[in-house]
Parts: sequence; C-alpha cells; structure tokens
Amino acid sequence: MKRGNNTVYALFSLGVLAAAGAVYTAAIGWLWFRQERLLFEPTVLPEDHVLSRDPDVHELWIDVPGARLSGAHLRLPDPRGVVFFLHGNSGNLTDCLVDLDAFREVNFDVVMFDYRGYGKSTGCIASEQQLRADVRAVWAQFAGQYAGKRVVIAGQSLGTGLAAGLAAELYSAGRAPDLTLLVSPYSSMRVLADELYPWVPRQVLRYPLHTVEHAPQLRGPLMLVHGDKDELIGIHHSEALRTAIPQAQLLRVEGAGHSDVHKFPSFRKALAGALGCL
Repeated sequence: MKRGNNTVYALFSLGVLAAAGAVYTAAIGWLWFRQERLLFEPTVLPEDHVLSRDPDVHELWIDVPGARLSGAHLRLPDPRGVVFFLHGNSGNLTDCLVDLDAFREVNFDVVMFDYRGYGKSTGCIASEQQLRADVRAVWAQFAGQYAGKRVVIAGQSLGTGLAAGLAAELYSAGRAPDLTLLVSPYSSMRVLADELYPWVPRQVLRYPLHTVEHAPQLRGPLMLVHGDKDELIGIHHSEALRTAIPQAQLLRVEGAGHSDVHKFPSFRKALAGALGCL
C-alpha cells in the first residue's frame, strides 16, 4: 500500500511540474510577443489636443514609415543652440512641456516628440530598430537648422538609451554633440530587466536598449543625473556608466526619486550651469 502511495505521489508531482512548466512557457511566450505592453505605457491624446499654450512652442508633425509623429519645438528668436530631448516610457509630450523656463533662461531651443502610439502620434512601436530609426528621422528634420550652434542630445529614463545611441552615431559621423545629458539612465535594459524580472531569460528581451555599450563612442562631455532615492532604476546604473565613461560627470540629486528629478533646485542649477557654459 505504501509503495502505491509513493507512485501516486510521484505521478502527482510530475503532473504539477509539467503544469508549472507549461504555465512558465506560456508566460515566456506572451512576454516575447507582447513585451511592448510592459515596456511602453503611453497616454493617448486626441488629434485636436493643444500640447502647449506657450506662444513660443510650436507643434509639428514628422512623417516616418508607417506612422506620423507628433512633435513640439520651443523656438526662441536667436538661440545659442538646441536640446533634443527624448522622454521616458510613460505619458506623452504634455508631461514634458510644463516647465521650459530653464531652457529659455539660457537661450536654448528644445525639440521633442512622442514615440509611436504616444500622445497624438500614430502607429505602434514594433522593434528597437524601428524606435531608433524614428529618433534619427526626427533629429534629421532639425539638425540643419542648428548648424554652427550648440547641440545637446538628452534623454530621461527610457529615452537615455536612445539618446546615448544617437549621440554615439553623431560622434562616429564626425558631428559630435556639445553635450550628452542622461537623466535617470540605465546601463542597459537587459541589466534592468534582470533586476526587475530575474525569472525571465535574457533571450526573451527584444529591446536590450544598451547604453553602456555606446561608451567607447561617447568621447565628449557627458552629464549623468540620478536621484539617490530612485527605486525603479537604481543610482548604481549611473555609477556603472561613469565607470565605463571616465569623463562623465554624475550629479546625485539628494532626495529625488525616478520621475521627480527635474523638480529639485540642484538639478535646475546644474542644468543651467551646463548649458550656460557651452
């Protein structure tokens, strides 16, 4: 009787393991095909929504293959340069257009746009290659307007990997930006995913979004800004980038989390100082 019980228990255990394996496999499959839902959290806007009431902020559209991207351009009378800003993985442009005085005070234009599916932009993000191609296409629309002026390539959170990639491409092409600014950056999305989802195999991630791998090409000024209370992307990511890129400056914003760095006076002061010295 005891032997029979052991056999039943063994069969039951095998069944549980098989079921668990099937659930795990199904979850991994879902992540492979639908991981955009985890990575990107857009807020959609109607096409007639006004992004900003500021008279010096101009809305525009950029056509890319399969989509139309919504953009905004802070355009000053005689700017010293431009900040090309790539936002994070949630919300839309309206979250970034609430406080542009820091750029006006140092006489810098700002260009930013919503990724596919964000704000008023059409289409859907389908791959990292597509996302990076959109970034290049938008910058190409404006690069000629700022020939001979200062250029800052900037990104926040998700946008830092994209900004680092674009800056590296510009360096390689001999059109180096005057400053690369990364706010709340990650060393790579793979490393961040390992921290947040340790049960997911690395091979599943279709958006590695490397930042540290661009280190050899980022030869010019690089400013890293990170809140020391950031619980989403820990400050050790910026520390890893600073180790890989010796000339990088790291500003630790005491008391700041992940999404509120821009509200702290120390950040605003450092931003004004960095842009004012270009």
